[in-house]
Amino acid sequence: MRVLLVEDDPVSARTIGLMLKSAQIVADHAATGEEAIDLLRTYDYDIVILDFLLPDMKGADVIREMRRMKNATPVLVLSGLSDQQTKVRSFETGADDYLVKPFDREELLARLRAIVRRAKGFAEPTLRVGPIELRLGAREVLVNGKPIHLTGKEFSILELLMLRRGMVLSKEAFLNHLYGGMDEPEIKIIDVFVCKLRKKLAEATGEQLIGTVWGRGYVLREPQQQANGSSRGASARVEAAAV
Repeated sequence: MRVLLVEDDPVSARTIGLMLKSAQIVADHAATGEEAIDLLRTYDYDIVILDFLLPDMKGADVIREMRRMKNATPVLVLSGLSDQQTKVRSFETGADDYLVKPFDREELLARLRAIVRRAKGFAEPTLRVGPIELRLGAREVLVNGKPIHLTGKEFSILELLMLRRGMVLSKEAFLNHLYGGMDEPEIKIIDVFVCKLRKKLAEATGEQLIGTVWGRGYVLREPQQQANGSSRGASARVEAAAV
């Protein structure tokens, strides 16, 4: 998940940034509304966390400009104002949720994930592909009902593969999902992460569900698609061998 945090108070920005980082969420920071709008014109985000009171404009004005730009990125408003009128005005402007400061870390993260799931068309907090069950809220993975341990990076890679099941994803897409363009390591690290994830899933399922499309990237297929994949393999060159 890649987040744009719009917060002018440096202490609050740092606190929220650390909350997001601890949850393996990549965040860009803007201290003003204009800076936020410039970033939104340049980059794609899964969600915007927006302080309602900014030094140059109100959060509502940022949302209006976003919608005028045809930018549909969901927005979670943070504010020290708890009055009903401010909340209603935020929702009428185009906000997706409203959270009053001070707030609980777990509530913030739960709201973020719920909003992003809805925006991506996944209302349920659980993704399933074959025997794999990925619980987004708890950030845990079960295979045939039994939990398997994944690192934060492995979980994020599996999450993206499951959200885009059947689609070939480039290594650049994984890098952007994991790091959001910030302090990105060598692209070969994706091969390492996928190799370790593939090994863990194979040990748990007895199958190779992550395929390599040579020269293009990786794909997660349903088990029956894997079984039928050989008839299409010559054209797609999909293989499940470890990197």
